[in-house]
Amino acid sequence: MSSSNITANWSYPTAVKLGRGRIKELADACKSLGMKKPLLITDRGLASMAITKNALDILEDAGLGRAIFADVDPNPNEKNLDAGVKAFKDGGHDGVIAFGGGSGLDLGKCVAFMAGQTRPVWDFEDIGDWWTRASVEGIAPIVAVPTTAGTGSEVGRASVITNSTTHVKKIIFHPRFLPGVVIADPELTVGMPKIITAGTGMDAFAHCLEAYSSPFYHPMSAGIALEGMRLVKEFLPRAYKEGTDLEARANMMAAAAMGAVAFQKGLGAIHALSHPIGAVYNTHHGMTNAVVMPAVLRFNRAAIEEKIARAAAYLGISGGFDGFYDYVLKLRFELGVPESLSAMGIAPDRIDALSAMAIEDPSAGGNPVPMTLENTKTLFKDCF
Repeated sequence: MSSSNITANWSYPTAVKLGRGRIKELADACKSLGMKKPLLITDRGLASMAITKNALDILEDAGLGRAIFADVDPNPNEKNLDAGVKAFKDGGHDGVIAFGGGSGLDLGKCVAFMAGQTRPVWDFEDIGDWWTRASVEGIAPIVAVPTTAGTGSEVGRASVITNSTTHVKKIIFHPRFLPGVVIADPELTVGMPKIITAGTGMDAFAHCLEAYSSPFYHPMSAGIALEGMRLVKEFLPRAYKEGTDLEARANMMAAAAMGAVAFQKGLGAIHALSHPIGAVYNTHHGMTNAVVMPAVLRFNRAAIEEKIARAAAYLGISGGFDGFYDYVLKLRFELGVPESLSAMGIAPDRIDALSAMAIEDPSAGGNPVPMTLENTKTLFKDCF
């Protein structure tokens, strides 16, 4: 299939409209969910960009107004959330367009959800059945428009919100976080800087790798994870080298969505380590995943050797686990990923605190080798 005609309408896990130029369907997507006055939520960096202005033009031309909220940090927190909910209510809005990378998508989804709640956001953390505390009446509909290919938040039922006091990232969950319509237009990702293409692409790869490796039983997710890894292997180097390669960009958008669908099966130590590092040092999430990935593969080797050998065979990599491990090192080198946390500019002086945060992270439960405070400290040291 050539780059010009990767176009698809999927109804799994929600309505997904994939293809170049499909941002022009934004107003119709909003109207299909009953929106008359949507609020576009994005991050500060995207607020003044041409793709964002174009989206606002499309809304305005269709009689849906021109409202934007962009007071969003790279790791969005509850202060951004409160400001967003206030903007939503003050403006009399009836729906949210979550627009951007992970931060814009996560905050947009959470604003739509919190617009209907009276309890604080931390009451809806992804623990047990806490989500059932939510009042569903006032939850606003969501259209998600990803501008990166990484987090897969556009097809996710959760948002990651950082507690600005404790610097801990919390996963806020509710089934209604899943957007009603996703517009995945690869042209919106063409302007991504190389370092973001690499970081977000490695995030998608980490989602697929960890979901595939997780010991929980979910064959559907495992299958999706495997094909997601194949798409990253084939198309991420192309998207990185040639940012305007729309075939590569479209396939990376698919891989990102697949990673997020797959990780219902669980994540693992890659994310358990990178969440606290990101919360404390404000590093890029996907790039942090890429930095710790080889150390985590070594850590988990005994538990996943056969599984990874099967994946390697599917990906056309010879040499079983070792071949796969070497491939990951080569891919990291190709994408300019720092070799260690030290190379990222992080000092190894807070390993104890980071390890304590890591074993509390929800991702830790899906790691093939059970994480303890002791073995996690050793793993962190191995990342420096």
